[in-house]
Amino acid sequence: QINFVACQLFALLAAFWFRVYLSPSHASSAVRHAFATLFGIYFAVFCFGWYSIHLFVLVMMNYGIMNMASIPNIHRYSFVVAMGYLTLCHISRIYIFHYGILTTDFSGPLMIITQKITTLACQLHDGIGRQAEELTAEQNRLAVKSRPSLLEYLSYLLNFMSIIAGPCSNYKDYIAFIEGRHVHMKLLEVNWKQKGYDRLPDPSPTGAVMSKLGITLVSLILFLTLTKNFPMAYIIDDEFLDKTPFLSRLGYLYVVTQAAKPKYYFAWTLADAVNNAAGYGFSGVDESGTFRWDLLSNLNIWNIE
Repeated sequence: QINFVACQLFALLAAFWFRVYLSPSHASSAVRHAFATLFGIYFAVFCFGWYSIHLFVLVMMNYGIMNMASIPNIHRYSFVVAMGYLTLCHISRIYIFHYGILTTDFSGPLMIITQKITTLACQLHDGIGRQAEELTAEQNRLAVKSRPSLLEYLSYLLNFMSIIAGPCSNYKDYIAFIEGRHVHMKLLEVNWKQKGYDRLPDPSPTGAVMSKLGITLVSLILFLTLTKNFPMAYIIDDEFLDKTPFLSRLGYLYVVTQAAKPKYYFAWTLADAVNNAAGYGFSGVDESGTFRWDLLSNLNIWNIE
């Protein structure tokens, strides 16, 4: 967990640096792809050690499928291989290692990569294997018209912004971000001349990042406070099991479950902040003229609660 937090905080700093010094106006798409990929691989190895090999094996297996499978079946093969490998890893952790792997749980990033693999495979199938009139408006917007290069594929799946804790994003949105097009595309949807602008504004993600960091701080404080006062281990204490009434045990179980949730809110919101800090996640302008940075997100805490 310390490795996880250290990686994500370092990723946050790297994301700001990436946005400022490796912006599309300062670096080519290939350089941005390479930097995002190499840092992502480093974070995976740092956090998960030798278990990170599972991430790389799954990525390379599905890259082979993406290049060799027929388009009508590419989404099926990708799904079966990705979900099958993920399932085997889960089963081995439970029944072979009995949760005894002495490292951060690598199945979290594996699940994110599985989401991305299957998402890209379906969008590639839509873009090459189906007619435009067969697709919904959303499928048309996200359809991928050509197979990605190896660098683009690795960057999409292993970039340092999302490899540890997500979120999953669409391939076309990610490529537009790397190429410096995604903010411009969203801004073009608004008639800025009517609003008194001579040129397109340059929205900054700083406000969105600071807001999300505030949520992570509150989540961390809640988690540390609640778990200290309501320890999870108490639910299997012999005295608690033998002498506490059933309804009291049920109530305590509910409380400790709620106390555990802020840990995930912390991790997932911090991951959202990392992506925004890199300049990724701009989704347009709301009715009040406020810039929105919710194109990709792990969670909506209010809706969850």
